[in-house]
Amino acid sequence: MTDTSAQITMFGADWCRDCRRTKAQLDSLGVDYRYIDLEAEPDAADVAREISGRTNIPVVVYPDATHHVEPSNDDVAAKLRELSLI
Repeated sequence: MTDTSAQITMFGADWCRDCRRTKAQLDSLGVDYRYIDLEAEPDAADVAREISGRTNIPVVVYPDATHHVEPSNDDVAAKLRELSLI
C-alpha cells in the first residue's frame, strides 16, 4: 500500500498544455504521483484553489507540503532532486 502522505499530487486537466507537459515529465522520470483530473472531479478544483490561492493549473503538491503552480520542467526537477525523488 502506498503512503499517500509521501506522494506527489498533481491537479490538472487534459485540455491544459502545461498539465500535459508536467504529467509527461513525471511519467518519464518514473516518479510516483496521484493525478487528479479536474474535469472528472470538478470539486477537486476547490481543493487545488485552497492549496495554491489561485485558479491556475497544474498545481503540484509535494510530500513536504510545498507546491508549485504552473511549474517549469526545471522547477519540478529541482524540487524532485531536493526531495531525493530522482
